[in-house]
This record gives sequence, C-alpha cells and structure tokens, in this order.
Amino acid sequence: MTSSCADRWERLLSLRTSKRLSRIAADSAVWILALYSATLLRLDFDPTRLDKFGVTLLVPIVIVLQALIGWWTGLYRGWWVDGSFEEVAALARTALITTVSLVVIDLLIPGNQLAPISSVLGAGVFAFVGMGGARYAGRQLQEHRHRRDARERERAIVFGAGEGGERIIRAMLFDDDSPYTPVALLDDDPTKRNLTVRGVRVVGDRADLPVIAARHLAKTLIIAVPTGDGALVREMSGRARSAGLKVRVVPSGRELFGDEVGVADLREPTEADLLGRHMVETDLLAVSEYVRGKTIVVTGAGGSIGSELCRQLSTFEPGRLVMIDRDESGLHAVQLSLDGRALLDSDALALLDIRDRTRVARLFAELRPDVVFHAAALKHLPLLEAHPSEALKSNIWGTLAVLDAAAASGVSRFVNISTDKAANATSALGYSKRTAEALTSYFGSTEDGRYLSVRFGNVLGSRGSVLTSFRAQLDVGGPLTVTHPEVTRYFMTVEEAVQLVIQAGAIGSDGQALVLDMGEPVRIYEVARQLAESRDPAVPIEFTGLRPGEKLHEDLFCTHEAPGFTSHEFIRSVDVPALDPVYVRALDPTRPRDEVLATLRALAGAIDERSKGHAEVDLVGVEALEGRATA
Repeated sequence: MTSSCADRWERLLSLRTSKRLSRIAADSAVWILALYSATLLRLDFDPTRLDKFGVTLLVPIVIVLQALIGWWTGLYRGWWVDGSFEEVAALARTALITTVSLVVIDLLIPGNQLAPISSVLGAGVFAFVGMGGARYAGRQLQEHRHRRDARERERAIVFGAGEGGERIIRAMLFDDDSPYTPVALLDDDPTKRNLTVRGVRVVGDRADLPVIAARHLAKTLIIAVPTGDGALVREMSGRARSAGLKVRVVPSGRELFGDEVGVADLREPTEADLLGRHMVETDLLAVSEYVRGKTIVVTGAGGSIGSELCRQLSTFEPGRLVMIDRDESGLHAVQLSLDGRALLDSDALALLDIRDRTRVARLFAELRPDVVFHAAALKHLPLLEAHPSEALKSNIWGTLAVLDAAAASGVSRFVNISTDKAANATSALGYSKRTAEALTSYFGSTEDGRYLSVRFGNVLGSRGSVLTSFRAQLDVGGPLTVTHPEVTRYFMTVEEAVQLVIQAGAIGSDGQALVLDMGEPVRIYEVARQLAESRDPAVPIEFTGLRPGEKLHEDLFCTHEAPGFTSHEFIRSVDVPALDPVYVRALDPTRPRDEVLATLRALAGAIDERSKGHAEVDLVGVEALEGRATA
C-alpha cells in the first residue's frame, strides 16, 4: 500500500471514529437529560428531593451501557443508513435493552435505590424519543443543506412514489456528485396523491407530466419503477419526449445485484427496457435436485441460449458440464465466460456437429449424461425458407441424432429448446421445430427418461435478433428496417428465458411442450420509432415487407391446443402428439426446394391433425411427396 493510500485510509478511519464518538457523546447527553427529567417529573419537579436519590451515580453506568449495547446492536458501527427505519429499529433495541439493564442494576444495588424505578422506565422512553428526534433533526438539516446546494443542478421529475422512487430521491439528495435535484413526484395511484417523499410531493399522474414539467422547469424524467414493463417505459418515454424531457430509468433489482440504487445507476432506456422486463422467481430447490452432482450435456453451447444455459447451470454445481457445438469461436467464448480463461484444452468442450450421428452416439456413450439440454438448431427464418433442406438436416435429423444417443445412454431428462414459430407453423423453421417437438414427445412415450420441449419467442440481444440489427443500423446512422408497421413479436431477456428453461426441466412431464409466458406482444415499429427518435437527428425508418413464411403476429400456442397450468406462474403446458422417427429417417433433402418445403409442411400439418385428436392421420401426404412408403 502506498503512503498516499495509507494516509487516505487513516483519514477515513479517523473520520469514522470521530463520527461514532460524537454519536455516543450526543446519545449520552440525551440519556443524562432524560434521567434527570424523568426523576424530576416523578418528584413533582421539586429539585430539593433529588438529594435522597443517587441519580448522579447512574450517569456513568448509563453512558457505558448505551455505548456497549449500541455497539453490539450495530447502532454505532455504521450498519444502517442515517435516519433509516433500520437505524430507528436498532435505536429502539438499544434503548430498550439499556433501560432494562439499568432497572436491574438499580434494583440490585444494596441500600436505597439510585432512582425510582418509574423514573428509570420514563427515562428510557424520553431517551429513545430524544435520540430519535436528534437523528431526525440532523437528517432534515442535511437534506436542507443538500437542497440549498442543489439549486444549480438539473431539475428532475420522478415517476413512481414507491420504494424505487424513495431510494432514488434519497440518492439524489445525499449524493454530492448527483447532477439532478428532484422537484416533483408523479404516481398513478390516487391514494398517493399529495404524499411527500423526503420533501418531494406527489403532484399528479402520468397524464400531468407536460404541465408539471413546465411548472417546475424540469429537464429530465426519471422512471423509478424497477419492475415496470416495456409498455410503461415506452409510454412514459413518449410522453417525456413530447414534453421536451430527457428520460432516465432506475435499473431492475437483477441489474443491481442487491446493491443500493445510486444516481450513477440511472441510465437511458435500453432496448430491453422498451421491450419489457419479466421478474422471474426460480424454484432453486427443485432445480438443484435434478442438476447438482449430475453429468449435464448442452448442445449448441456456443449460441446465445446455450451459453447462458451453461453459465446458469454451472451455479447449481453439476458433477460435470459438457458443452457441445460445431462453432469453435462459440466454445471459446463460453469457456472464457465460465472460467476466465479459454485454452480450449478442456474435456468439458466437444467440437461436434449434431448432424454427425456416429460421433454424437459415440460421445454420449462415453459421457453417459444424466440430463441433456438440446439448444443446437438453425434459427434464421429467411435462410431456412430459402434452404429448407438445411432445416431438415439440422433441426430434424440433428435433433433425432441427439435423441437416439440420449436414449441409448439412458438419460433421465431431455429438454428440447423449441420456438413460438412451431405454433401454427408457416415456415420451414416452424415446420422443423414442430417436428422436433413431436419427435421428443415420441421418445417420452417409449423411453424411461423424461423427454419434453420448451417453447418461447424472441430473445433480447441474441445473435441475429431484431435488436442486434437495430443497434448495427443505428451505429451507421440508419435507416432502421421494419418488415411491417403492425408486426408484433414476443420478447424476453436471455437470462430470464434460460431461468424458465431450467425450471421447466424440473416440472415438465413426458410429451409436453412447456410454453414460457412472454408477456404482451410488442409492436416492433414502436420500439424502432423510439430508438430512431433517441438520436439527433432522428434516424429514418423503412418498411421492407413481410418475408416468405413470416407471420404478422406470432403465436405461443396452436389454435387447437389447450394450455394447462403448471406449478410455476410463468409456465404453461400443452400436450404434443408423438411422431414415430420412421417418418423422418427416410426423407430426402436432395429433392427440389419446393418439394422439401412441402414435405416439412405436410409433417407439421399431420402433427397438428393428430393433436386435434385425429389419430387416424397416417402421414400419407408425406409418403406421397417422398414417393415411397415409410411405414
């Protein structure tokens, strides 16, 4: 440690010690005053009668007791924010224990009591009120000083008078480096009207923003609703821009990792804020029971979903985590994120293409995995629409290769990652993923392990997602491209999606597709518009038209599916009909594109017919297209 660092540390310790000693001295003075006041009250304010008591002898005793008990409860160790409810609770505990101890000592002293017991009890009440009042007055003086010093700071309106609003107002008032000073609060709850939070009053709701901004000469709106959804952030951002205000948001609790929110945490709304936040509670006990100590395999481990799966699974202490991918750069990145180094020499990495049935079978025979998360897939709709044979080879045959290998090695649980495009499928991607769901269901009906699928929509920030495209287009000055002004999509952050995938593995049953609640669908144009208008000058938006196989609005369920409830509020379940692999093993990817696409469509259509209860459907259409009997 350098001398300058040592000097700063010594000054800091000296400052803290001085603050603690001054607190103890102030509280001691309050106790002394309380003892004499309570005793005089007991004696009808006749000071001449004090001579028969030894109140003065109680003074050093109460000073020592208050200091020792206050240190033990944390009152003098800086555990609490000044003036907080936690500090008041610690003060109450300290005063109570000190009073009881003083009563016991007074009773145990031989001879006459040093003070009447009623006086000691009254002194405890007076002391608590006095010490609390002194702290409140100190906080008010400090806030007044900060308000006086903050007159030249940027005036900000805070939306949200809940815990998030209270914390950010406190941070703005007490942070000397804060660029903002709070001038008004807005909240939609009518019961909070005229509520005052640290001197800042609730003066209206969201509709009053333009008037309040003009009245208070505000320059910034702070959205202090950490659990607010995307619709709220989008609406308030739009209202703020109309009123000429900048927008800042308070991060979610997940981003803060439990830390106290500070002014430095305020930031501009991100794409994730505009598209929505889902607060997900994971049943850690249920998850850990099927993961801890087990051999886990993740296919597609280098992708957005697969890599996050690996990161989260590693926290549940698996016995062994093996990551499979054909992308060596993806494996490099995921190992770096897990281990802090990436020498690519670990047996936890397997460079492998799931299309290679022989190598997949050999690896699984060596590993004997307990749990498999199958995230490997091709996912870009336009490319697969143009090359449907690749959807067949990766999403269907590749999935079948992993299923066969998993069954042969006796896995106890197999989780297939699907997509909302499998519901009411209209594209090669949707057809192939719907088929993969049905193949997984078949193994669930014929094998000892538990085989299920998990279906969800777009993942924020994943490679190739609309947000990735928007960021790249913004970086070059636009334009932002949107397929259709009314197109909507479901979105969820990758962390939250993976949490629910892991949770689904704990609660799902054979033959089910568990569908993650993605909230309300988001109109892509609204997000693009707000991102475009966040730049100066605004970036233009162009409409390119829906691409072949693309829907205007995505579905989480097929029209004929009847979703059921599960033990998790954000997860629903649907039954998926089983598809015998014999129907896909002999498909021919070398046939013309249109024929391959028609075959995949017929497969998905037959599966949907079976899910409607039409058990007699026997995939004749598929057999005819292939020109051979596959039964």
